[in-house]
Amino acid sequence: MKVKQLSIFLENRKGRMRKALDVLEKGDVNIRALSIADTSDFGILRLIVPEPDKTKKLLEDNNFIVKIGEVIAVRMQDQPGGLGKILGILDDNDINLEYLYAFVEEKENGAIVLLHPEDIDGGIKALQNGGAEVIPAKDIYGL
Repeated sequence: MKVKQLSIFLENRKGRMRKALDVLEKGDVNIRALSIADTSDFGILRLIVPEPDKTKKLLEDNNFIVKIGEVIAVRMQDQPGGLGKILGILDDNDINLEYLYAFVEEKENGAIVLLHPEDIDGGIKALQNGGAEVIPAKDIYGL
């Protein structure tokens, strides 16, 4: 139920993100979801890709600093209040969320939110017990 996520550390300078994306294109890596967070000096590009271990090596071979972490993927209704229901389950179970990002899933007329709580295992258990649809990693990689 845990989805591997790549975190790529990028210097905050012109062209650095494009170079990372060029490496992914040349490696025929299709990005399933992404998020970027930045500070004044560095950015963290978070990616969900079909083959995270292979993609990590590809990026490292091209001089990028990459870490693999885990997130939880949850299907939700693409309507007002959909995300609030999911976050409410975590809040009701006293599970703190570090960050999230989401995208629309066209073929299911819904949305998928990728969650990174402090306690991944506790988050999965709480979400499942709360009736949320936690999506297996293979389903996310295959989107």
